[in-house]
Amino acid sequence: MLGYESKLYEKLKGEPGVPTMYWYGVEGDFNVLVMDILGPPLASLFKFCEHKFSIKTILIIASQLVQRIESLHSKNFIHRDIKPENFLIGQGKKSQTVFMIDFGLSKRYRCPKIGTHIPLIERGGITGTPRYCSLNAHKHYEQSRRDDLEAIGNILIYFCKEGNLPWMRAEEKGLKEMLKIKENTTIEALCEGLPACFRQYMNYCRNLKFEQKPDYKYLKGLFENTFNEQGFENDGRFDWVI
Repeated sequence: MLGYESKLYEKLKGEPGVPTMYWYGVEGDFNVLVMDILGPPLASLFKFCEHKFSIKTILIIASQLVQRIESLHSKNFIHRDIKPENFLIGQGKKSQTVFMIDFGLSKRYRCPKIGTHIPLIERGGITGTPRYCSLNAHKHYEQSRRDDLEAIGNILIYFCKEGNLPWMRAEEKGLKEMLKIKENTTIEALCEGLPACFRQYMNYCRNLKFEQKPDYKYLKGLFENTFNEQGFENDGRFDWVI
């Protein structure tokens, strides 16, 4: 799996928000991948901030997450394990950049030579993290670009709701119980009390067709416009900056 992941880092070389891989090979009994040292993941930073991110911080994160996944999709791959643990901030001069990692579950969704898209089929189980995965992924359907984007939306709402998503209360009961709640939670209820951009984002993702190319510019614009309307200044001061 690490060898497979190294090929993804090679394909993404030079893309903003993707760590540089310096070497991959075998050393003794170990497969080794050498890459940039990064800062902590968003999951740890969220915990550090006592499970409270400001809307300003979330909107900055949102725009960057869409940019990162757009870069991966442009290389004909989907991530399939979108979660806060897989997005890390950089260090030093790159401390304002959110980096995307862990491509072990990534999959080619389109043939780069002839453009053929993978078919929509029902799979044997969930690939990824049930808490954040899309509704269709939770139903065991093959994933595509729309599912990565919906998972990003679930992460953002998780941050907005101070670490709570409606289906999390059923995590101990199992995947089926989580799915029931996820199916029965409307986007309006999920995004209640949040700026309209989150509802618009989730509605757009849920309405995408399996093979449809998302309008990434529109999605980034939803968050950037709200950021500007709120009068925020992009000064690099995330909530975790002391």
